[in-house]
Amino acid sequence: MSKIKVLLVEDHMITRQGVHRLLEESDFDIVGEAGDGEQAVKLAVENKPDVVIMDIALPKVNGVDATRQIKSLCPTTAILILSAYDDDEYVFSLLDIGVAGYLLKTTSGDELARVVEAVHKGEAILDNAITNKAINRFGPTDNIPTDIKVCEALSSGEVEIVKLAAKGMTNQEIADTTMVSKRTVEGYMRSIFNKLAVGSRTEAVICGLKKGWLSLA
Repeated sequence: MSKIKVLLVEDHMITRQGVHRLLEESDFDIVGEAGDGEQAVKLAVENKPDVVIMDIALPKVNGVDATRQIKSLCPTTAILILSAYDDDEYVFSLLDIGVAGYLLKTTSGDELARVVEAVHKGEAILDNAITNKAINRFGPTDNIPTDIKVCEALSSGEVEIVKLAAKGMTNQEIADTTMVSKRTVEGYMRSIFNKLAVGSRTEAVICGLKKGWLSLA
């Protein structure tokens, strides 16, 4: 199985070197490093990474704008925010763009490696503090209607997967609920991402909300 290709974007060299070393030890393929947002966009287009680990406070182009550009140019690339900042302005802007995950820099090295692998598989991973902000912003998902209008792009089964993902279920929990294997769910997720030209379940859910297939009211 091919290694997960990762692009590191961090302006502090010592931090960047530490994350690089940790991920290499966890058998990821580090395809590039960027110290500013402008370089990050350039390297993302050139190297087509599976996952970008993105800081927010960056020179030239900040992490929010760099993320927006990368998602526009490389829509299937999953972007994982790793930052010291949890300001509402940053959090909601990045969730609206469709980041695959948002971690604070208090995260342990082992947890970071696990999360990179998880977002590559389509999981949505948010730090607890970020999750609480998202719940307060978007509201509970308990009342998602069952009569979701199926879009032309997705099958009824794929829309059901998006619906369960919107409730915050992991791939394993979706598999248990739908009585299929976890591998089957991962296959559904890949198909959904390809059809919607997105890189994470967060983006897929937001797409569903915007198109009216889901409701968080």
